[in-house]
Amino acid sequence: MRHYEITLIVHPDQSAQVGTMMDKYKEMITTDGGNIHREEDWGRKHLAYPIDKIYKAHYLMMNIECGQETLDKLNYNFRFNDAVLRNLIISKKEAITGPSIMMTAKDEDKKQVRR
Repeated sequence: MRHYEITLIVHPDQSAQVGTMMDKYKEMITTDGGNIHREEDWGRKHLAYPIDKIYKAHYLMMNIECGQETLDKLNYNFRFNDAVLRNLIISKKEAITGPSIMMTAKDEDKKQVRR
């Protein structure tokens, strides 16, 4: 099995369904014998450029370990899900389990606000 990093950009009107979508994708990965090493919800962020006149979107990121068949199923589901505006799947050499830069920056911002 190989390691992958998956980033999803979800339509802002579908933000309420993000939890359900992630549960469905996690179930697909784990039923085929894969592992989820990291799962992050970055929330709503501004897009670098508008997509279909949408200026903000909901960002999600996962680091997983799965086989090619599972990855193909996930990619197929991303492609035909109207809520997913864009997706990016990157192959990694090893499992990444620590928090991403986006999450560490978010935590630092919260600490500065508290002071």
